[in-house]
Parts: sequence; structure tokens; C-alpha cells
Amino acid sequence: MSRRHSTSTAQGPSQRQLRVGEMLRHALSQILVRGDIRDPDLEGVSVTVTQVKPSGDMRHATAFVEPLGGRNAGAIVKALNRHKAFLRGEMGHMIELKFTPELRFVEDISFAEAERIETLLKSARVQRDLSAGDDETDG
Repeated sequence: MSRRHSTSTAQGPSQRQLRVGEMLRHALSQILVRGDIRDPDLEGVSVTVTQVKPSGDMRHATAFVEPLGGRNAGAIVKALNRHKAFLRGEMGHMIELKFTPELRFVEDISFAEAERIETLLKSARVQRDLSAGDDETDG
């Protein structure tokens, strides 16, 4: 077995997975902008598709989404998952792949996590500890 075709997850996604993921992200974003989905949970909501990660065999893809403002993310993700068959069908008309992957939507928490870390770093306790560390290195 050659190393070239190994499916080790330590290597990260292949170039093809990255390219397909970006193509899927663009197609999904265009579909959501059109507003063709009639669902009260999605009514008047702007959803950002931050990333789409296809599986190694390209049969499944996880779409990371974040509603503008971050409010009601749980309800919006559930609504998107309810309409994933429709979204998959629409994507099938827009992309040129042998198979259109089955979609799964999850909330992208990376922005909230980055904001939480930034708030922690700016907190008085951390600033005090950093100042105390500077005083120790001066002497």
C-alpha cells in the first residue's frame, strides 16, 4: 500500500476536498441568498456559510453556518437540516460533481470561541498577571 493514497486524518484534508468544499460553500451561499426556502425559522434571517467540509469519499459534507448576529442559531440550524434534501437538490443543479453530497448543518462556534478568548485576554485578572510577569523579568 502506498503512502500517497493513505487516508490518515493527521494529514488534514486533501486539495480536492478543500476545492470541493469551497465550491459547495459558494453554491450553498447562493441558494440561501435567493431565499427559496419557506420556513418561519429562516424568514428574514441572513445565514453565513463559513465552511463546508466534505468527507473523503465526497458522499457527505458538513456545512458550518452562523446566523448574522449569532441569535437563534439552534433553531436556524434545525431548520436548515429540515430542508437539507431541497438544498442538496438545488446544489446538484449548480455544481459539476458525480454525486452531490448529503448535507449536515452545524453551528459554527469558532467566532464565539474567538470572542470568548479575546475577552479573557483583556480581563483585569489576565492583565494583572501579565504585568506581574513583566515586573519579574525586569529584575
